[in-house]
Amino acid sequence: MKSEIHSETNIERIAMVCHEANRAWCHANGDVSQVPWADAADWQRKSAIAGVRYSLEHPNAPDSAQHDQWMADKLRDGWVYGPVKDAAAKIHPTLVPFAELPWEQHVKDKLFMAVVRALAPVQ
Repeated sequence: MKSEIHSETNIERIAMVCHEANRAWCHANGDVSQVPWADAADWQRKSAIAGVRYSLEHPNAPDSAQHDQWMADKLRDGWVYGPVKDAAAKIHPTLVPFAELPWEQHVKDKLFMAVVRALAPVQ
């Protein structure tokens, strides 16, 4: 039986908090393109939910693992690397190995995992 912490409803709540923390971090670093959870596209919500599930299933994964999983999901869904994000064309500038990401992106992945761990601690 699935615990309340790992229920679908709670996973979506955690994904919303992760999304909003990510949005705030992006805004603090000059990227004001992120929209609130309520206005997020379906693909964005699904991506955040998948990220929460991954974090819950791999609580001891290294910092790079969250990004690696996100990148694998994006590539599987037809996204490609490009210097400017374009959701309609499925182009994203962070479709590169974790080691090649700028510091702000490393922090963004760490922030995501920290939110998951804070809201759904390993039992």
